[in-house]
Amino acid sequence: MSVSASTAAAKGPTRLALIAYATALVAVGLDQLTKFWVVSVLDLPDRFSIPVLPFFSLTLVWNNGVSFNLLAAHSALGRWGLVVFSIAVALGLAAWAWRSTRLLLALSAGLIMGGALGNALDRARIGRVVDFLDFSGTHVFPWIFNVADSAINVGVALLILDSLLTSKKD
Repeated sequence: MSVSASTAAAKGPTRLALIAYATALVAVGLDQLTKFWVVSVLDLPDRFSIPVLPFFSLTLVWNNGVSFNLLAAHSALGRWGLVVFSIAVALGLAAWAWRSTRLLLALSAGLIMGGALGNALDRARIGRVVDFLDFSGTHVFPWIFNVADSAINVGVALLILDSLLTSKKD
């Protein structure tokens, strides 16, 4: 390893890495705050669903799976396996963000990290994920999801966009 590479590594995270980590913290914070609000303040577990607009409701679903209740983990081993997997993904993205040289890549990594950690917190604390954003009234999107899921999906879309923009520059 060259002297300049070892010096750069010793300096710590880049500004873009810090942006990624801050984005992750904001995503986790918004996710956990909205979940607390719908469960504890709106008391959605007792009310089940609150219509907001003709095409949008706040509807409580307890998700034992990954995305949209796929790969449901009904055992303690499955639950903790998903927690460990989510944390591993977040750590891998944190390492990737540490070396990030593009803003879009840093933002996408931060959103995916935050979403993964937000849902992992639910699984660790209560054994399942709180989903409540219900756009089934559109008759296009039947799934119920949360802010963490949104962060992951937007992050993946930005990652694809970054990849397309980067490949066009090469």
